[in-house]
Amino acid sequence: MNPLVSALRERRPQTEVRIVDAHAHAGPYSLFFIPDAGPEAMVRVMDRCGVSHAVISSHLAIQLDAAAGNAATAAAVDLAPGRFTGYLTVNPWQDPVGELEKWGGDERFGGIKLHPDLHDYPLTGPRYAPVWEFAQRTGCPVLTHTYDGSAYNDLPMVEEVAAAHPGVVILAGHAGATPLGFELAIEVALRRPGVILEVCGSFNTGADISRMVREVGADRVVYGSDFPFIDLRMSLGRVIFSDLAEHDRAAVLGGTMTRLLRWRSGVG
Repeated sequence: MNPLVSALRERRPQTEVRIVDAHAHAGPYSLFFIPDAGPEAMVRVMDRCGVSHAVISSHLAIQLDAAAGNAATAAAVDLAPGRFTGYLTVNPWQDPVGELEKWGGDERFGGIKLHPDLHDYPLTGPRYAPVWEFAQRTGCPVLTHTYDGSAYNDLPMVEEVAAAHPGVVILAGHAGATPLGFELAIEVALRRPGVILEVCGSFNTGADISRMVREVGADRVVYGSDFPFIDLRMSLGRVIFSDLAEHDRAAVLGGTMTRLLRWRSGVG
């Protein structure tokens, strides 16, 4: 039996695989209540599920205030050493160059987070140029929200950016978010080697994740949850109960994201 399934049925934390959540958040969200949204509560859930690490951006950073939110992200990383890495959120309307200069060399941050839909600015716009330059120069991965049909971050925009910056690692958050989005995300990833599919969301299934791995490889697909916006246990279940081979499941759950975070050791 899959050891992850065995651990779940025995109601104990799994210890077989290093799980890294590639798409998580922290803190309250302004539009609705999220219970236990702080890092301490998140660690308790992670411990219960055997999740070793999560890469987080504060809800404050992605929604209202990038400067205050990036500081909150750094503080959350400090609260649980070794359990969190931060995403540096860049809002194109809120001093992107200043935020990159302030936090780009801070080891608490292992990636950049973009949310074009929330920020009402297209992924292909020139205000993101400092992000692509930084990512090209350092190897820092960039997680962007994607949603099929969005005016700000649909899959053709991801491909346009990936074509213009072939050396940049772009995590397509939610992998397009809808069944048609998954189809398009796979097509983009097949054409653009720098595009990684991140699988959190409300619409995908274990079968969708297995197909992504079959089409583009386990080294191009990463587990994410949107936790605590969405409960990580639901996202974990889709991967744990999928028909992936054990080595592919381990790569999706943590091996691939662990590799993508290693860029930081080479930054001068």
